[in-house]
Amino acid sequence: MTIKIGDSLPDATLFEFFHEETEGCSLGPNKFEVKKELLGKTVAILALPGAYTPTCSAKHVPGFIQHFEAFKVKGVDEIWCISVNDAFVMGAWGKSLGADGKVRMMADGSAEFTKKIGMELDLTSRGMGIRSNRYSMLVKDGVVAQFNLEPPGVFENSTAEKLLSQI
Repeated sequence: MTIKIGDSLPDATLFEFFHEETEGCSLGPNKFEVKKELLGKTVAILALPGAYTPTCSAKHVPGFIQHFEAFKVKGVDEIWCISVNDAFVMGAWGKSLGADGKVRMMADGSAEFTKKIGMELDLTSRGMGIRSNRYSMLVKDGVVAQFNLEPPGVFENSTAEKLLSQI
């Protein structure tokens, strides 16, 4: 199955590392059920092949951090970055980018979510294993309202600016 507009996101578990304990959440990693986390919320999701990779670190995540307030103004409750990395790596990467409080760095370490929505990308020949395709989506109450998939090696369709223009 490849996810598309109008589909509900599947049951899956994502993990998040916190640098400071919050009410109900330890330092981490903490697990979150996707369906429960999306109930009653509008969430912008960006997904990418890997933490600390060039395009992801220089352009993709920084664009969503930069436009955090514009997403809020348009009614987006949260922004999630999903990657097939572990929660510790995602937490450290988010901290290095200044994502704390703006973009939730959600780890899909076993690619459970990524596989369930048909977005896995096999980069084994490049030494990276199974990863996620690059995409962005807007999800309202668990249902995909917008979806922007990138072809491999391209960064045009999944930018923060494009997703903002679709809201």
